This record gives sequence, C-alpha cells and structure tokens, in this order.
Amino acid sequence: MEKTAQKQITLYSDGSSLGNPGPGGYGGILEYQGKRKEYSGSEAHTTNNRMELQGVIEGLKLLKEPCDVEVISDSSYVVKAINEWLEGWIRKNFKKVKNVDLWEAYLDAAKPHNVHGTWVRGHNGHPENERCDTLAREEAEQIKKTLEKG
Repeated sequence: MEKTAQKQITLYSDGSSLGNPGPGGYGGILEYQGKRKEYSGSEAHTTNNRMELQGVIEGLKLLKEPCDVEVISDSSYVVKAINEWLEGWIRKNFKKVKNVDLWEAYLDAAKPHNVHGTWVRGHNGHPENERCDTLAREEAEQIKKTLEKG
C-alpha cells in the first residue's frame, strides 16, 4: 500500500489586543495550492499572546484531514513554543506556563497534523502577515466598540 502524501498547508496568523489585557482579535489565512481562506474572531478581555495562539488554533480546526502545516507568525512566543518549548511543558505538566487552556486546545487541534512554526518579522511588508494583522485589528476594534456601547 502506497502512503499518499499529506496536503501541504500554509497557515498565516496574527493576533492583536488593545491593551494587554483588553479587547482582542485574531486573523488568519489558510493557503493550499494557491487557494486562500481567511478567518478571524475576537474576545472581549484577552492578551496579545492569547490572540496570537487563538489564531493558530482556529486555523488548525478548519482543516478537514491530516496535513503538513507551516504556521507563519510574527509571534516568537507561538513559533518557539511550537518548535521548541511544548515538549518540555508537557513533560512538566505545564507547571508555571501561561495560557495552559489554549496550549491544551492547540495540542488537541494540532494532533492529526504535522505542524512547524516559521517566524516572520511583523510590520515588515509581508503581504499575508499584514493582511492577518489587519483582520486581527479590525476584530479587536469591533469588539471594543461593542463593549463601549454596552
């Protein structure tokens, strides 16, 4: 039986929070063979790191089958955790680790996939990263307005 190669997916993601903590948003783009799908969302009270990570989780959840996923993010926190820190965090049962709920959600979402993180410099003209940043900021601004009306 020949093993079929998994789809190669590129997941661009960014997060934003207005205040840390404050209203926040995330934005992402999934890319496969030239096709793109954008997604975004927000939370009323969150941090920048939480939104950076939430963006990756939400993108992984959109995948319908096991894939090879390259996560491209300007968050060194997310990229280093994916590539270097997670194994040790799991071994020590997430002792003294922030955002454990999201890292557990990440592990769950990433389980069927082969995920690798790639860091890019933020606000450096990278078109997909800039688009994700815009999506994330728009979500954060939107929820901030909603909260101010409330």
